Parts: sequence; C-alpha cells; structure tokens
Amino acid sequence: MRQRALSLGFCIWLVTWMGFIPARATAQRAPSQRASTQQSTTISISSGAESVADLLRRGRLLEVERRWSEALTHYEDALRLYPEEDSLQRRFSHTRLHYGVGRRYADRSYQSLLSKLGFGEALDLYVQVLLKIQAHYVGAPSWKELVEHGTNNFEVALAEPEFLQRNLPQEARSTVDAFRHELRRLLGSRVIGSHSDARDAVSTAAGLAQQRLGVPPTAVVLEYLCGATHALDQYSAYLTPDQLAEVYAQIEGNFVGLGIELKAVEDGLLIVRAIRGSPAEQEGILAGDHVLAVDGHSTKDLSTDQAANLLQGEAGSVVELTVAGADRQPRHVSVRRRRVEVPSVDDVKIVDRVHGIAYLRLACFQKTTCRDLDDALWKLHRQGMKSLIIDLRGNPGGLLVAAVEVVDKFVQHGIIVSTRGRGVQEDFTYVAHSAGTWRVPLVVLIDEDSASAAEIFAGAIRDHGRGTIVGQRSYGKGSVQGIFPLSIGNTGVRLTTAKFYSPAGRPYCHVGVQPDVSVHLAARPADEAATEFLTPGDDGMLAAAVQAAQRPRQPR
Repeated sequence: MRQRALSLGFCIWLVTWMGFIPARATAQRAPSQRASTQQSTTISISSGAESVADLLRRGRLLEVERRWSEALTHYEDALRLYPEEDSLQRRFSHTRLHYGVGRRYADRSYQSLLSKLGFGEALDLYVQVLLKIQAHYVGAPSWKELVEHGTNNFEVALAEPEFLQRNLPQEARSTVDAFRHELRRLLGSRVIGSHSDARDAVSTAAGLAQQRLGVPPTAVVLEYLCGATHALDQYSAYLTPDQLAEVYAQIEGNFVGLGIELKAVEDGLLIVRAIRGSPAEQEGILAGDHVLAVDGHSTKDLSTDQAANLLQGEAGSVVELTVAGADRQPRHVSVRRRRVEVPSVDDVKIVDRVHGIAYLRLACFQKTTCRDLDDALWKLHRQGMKSLIIDLRGNPGGLLVAAVEVVDKFVQHGIIVSTRGRGVQEDFTYVAHSAGTWRVPLVVLIDEDSASAAEIFAGAIRDHGRGTIVGQRSYGKGSVQGIFPLSIGNTGVRLTTAKFYSPAGRPYCHVGVQPDVSVHLAARPADEAATEFLTPGDDGMLAAAVQAAQRPRQPR
C-alpha cells in the first residue's frame, strides 16, 4: 500500500459525521503496537436496549405523523443498536428520502436554482453527478440502479406537500397514481447501460411528468439527481449552493452569522451552544436558552433548516430575536450578524495542579486545528503540564488531513490510518514522523457522538499504546467522503470514496473505538461554555479521566 503525503489534490477529503445532509476491502494489517491487551474497566452499566419490533413501531408512528426529522434520528439511533437489521435500514432509507425533499424545498438557494436552471442544464448537471459517482464512489452501482433510485425519490417527492405546492397543479393531483404506474412501465423495460442511457431515461421521465402532471422538467431531473446520490449511503448527497458554502465554512472554521448552534424542539428552538465571543454571546444569549421568534416569525414547529434560513443574512445586518432563558420569560434581543471564528480547540486549562494534569476540548478537525492545538499545547506546557486529557466528546470529525496532523503530534512513528477504496488511487497509508512529537502522557475522552476523524485519533492512540481511552464506545463511522464541486449552479456532491482502518488494521464502521475505561454516566453539560468553571466532580467522565491520568500507566 502506498504512503500518502499530506497534500489533498483535486477535492476536499472529509471524515466527519454530517447528519442527514448532516459516513465500508480490508486494509493491509500492521503489527499491533500493544505489548499486551488491557482489559476494559467499566464504571457503571447502561440499561437494556429496546427490541427491533418496538423500535420499528415507534418509528412508524413518527412516519405516519410526517415527523421526518425525528423519525430519521430515531432510526439512526436504532441502527447503532442493530447495525445489521435490514428492516431498520429500509425504514431509515425511506425516511431519509422524505426528509431530503422537505429540506431541499426549505432551502432558498435550491429554490433559486430551480427557477434559474433550464431543462438542458439540469440534464447536464445530472450527467456530471453520474460521472463523479462512476469515478470516485467506493462502490460500483449500475446505471440502471441509479435511475431506479431516482424514480423512487421522485415518487416520494410526489407525496410531499412542499414539492406538490411548488410543482404540481391542484387539478393534476388526482392522476398521480396512474402516472406512477405509467412511469414504472415505461422505464422498467429500458436497457440502461451507460450514462447517456441514464440521461435519456431521465429526460423521458421528465417529459412524461410535464405532459401528464404539468411538473416542470427541471424539478423532475433534480429529484432523479438527488435520488442517485442519497441512495448510495447515508453520507453521500447532492449539495445545494447554501449547503456547499456551509461545508466550506466548517472546513475554514468561520462563517457569517450569530454564532449559535440550534436544535428544533417542541416549543421552538433550543440553543445548544453559543460560541464564545460571538454576536449572540455578546448580547447575553446562552446555551439552554430558547428562541421563540425570529423577526416576528414564531419558531414553533419550525425545522432547524427553516430556522437557519430565517437567521441567515449579510454581515452587518440585524436580526430581532425573542428569547427565553431558564426563567421562561421572553425578552427581545437585537443581534448584528458578523463573521464568527469557530475555535476547534477550547477549554484549555489545568484541571489538577498537584499532578500537573492538563485538559483541552477538541471540538472538530478543521483547517485551523493544527495551529490551534500547537498554541494550546505550548500554553499548557508553560503552566506545568505533566499529562494531558484530550476531550473528543461530541466531536463529529472533519478534515482527514487535520486528523492525521493531530495524531502525528503525539505518535512518534508507525501507521496513523489506512484508507481503502474501489481503486488503487484511494488506497493510502498515512504514517507518523518523529520530529516535533509531544511525549506527554495522554488520556482521551470519547462518547457515542465522537465520530470519524475523532475515531481516527482515538484509534491511533489506542493501537500505539500511547494513552488511555475513557468514556463510551464511539459512533462507528469508518468512511471517507470527498467534496466535489460541480460546474453548474455553484453546487457540489459529497461521495463516500473509501473506508478507513486503524494502525492495527481494525475497521471503525459500526464498531467504533472501545474505551479502556467505560463510563456510562450523564454526558457533558448543555452549556459548553460552563465547562471552564467545572471541577472534575461536576463531570463524571472528566473525573474518570483525571483518575486515569493520576494512575501510572501500565505497558500495553
């Protein structure tokens, strides 16, 4: 297997869990770096899991009520318990199609694209996506399968209110069932053996939809396009202009906005995090607050995407928020949007001065992470650091190259991670270098939301016997995604291009990283900013990490 330098070539390679937008060949096995196997220590035991039948029943209730976002989260959690259960996978895939339609039609950039894109341009865009799949996707779906996935997606769209409201005249809705049968008969007998055959089939479907239902052909082609990408796996997707811009903002570590992370809840929007120094925090908005209205529009029953649309705006513009804190009393706040820098390393501190135990939180892996980590390490070194706790809880991943660079700071030599794809061009081995290695003893905190690039770091530390892993089994996402810009519409496509493996050749997908010390306790506080003032006694996982740092390490 070839060794790869850290330059990235023609597209951006991500290892991150990007839910809903927002992922599995064995690698050459390297000799294990462990001298012996350390048994996992469990602090407490979690409760039993629900049965598959119960999980399916609850999911179907959410589907009947068209609560697609909640249903998708439900099935995702269920698949973490039963990753090989086909019935759960089918419901997850079906729900993802429904959710995707609503999400696209709540996206103003997608609506603008629909208005501007001609039928011929839409077909050209479809072919571009097919060729990207053919060249880069980790699997090898057939052209006919991709068209069939598109037909499935289009049929789902024909049942979604958002699609119908924009594209289907009221008088034509009674003929949708007859159209579905005609479309299936028409495409079922076609031979589709090339991308040009696929293009012709989609063109035929769009023409028939326009003739029978009055649906604009561009809208049909884009549903076939999204169906082709979304059906590949849960991490591959077509990216609208705003979604592509958001991916780039995450990579760069900055964006224009208010500096808050939101979650849709029953009575509005919950602020999960207010970034330090952001416009929102400077106006007194805190994690745990609820946003009740945006510019006079109630947030009740809004999805997170719909709320994000309301909150978007140019730098310097002002948004009026109605916010309620712990006292549930509404207050009105004016917040001016500006560029916000998102730190990937924060909460840098000494948590035990007697033993010199340092702590930092690694929130994600972005372009600035290596620089941010260097600054933090030297700061802690000057403060007397003798051992270091790196907190990866809730870290969804990020740039593959950033994960490799961070591991390289703590591992002196050997394999960091290996990737394996469909072709040899995706097969690489990333290796450590001795120069600049920090030899400080490590404890790594992980939980069930530590994913992808975070798992690369934790897995490398584990396999090299470089530190103690504390917490909960990690998410188990073992694939690499490439972000490929498209030449039409300022859009892009995210495709799974490879699977990755630990230094010892272990897979991560559906397996994750098992901690050496398992702690099944409450997760981090809702207010991330409050961790600056926490003692280990306030955070059970951190307390376990401090105990691990205080104990002399046994050789492995």
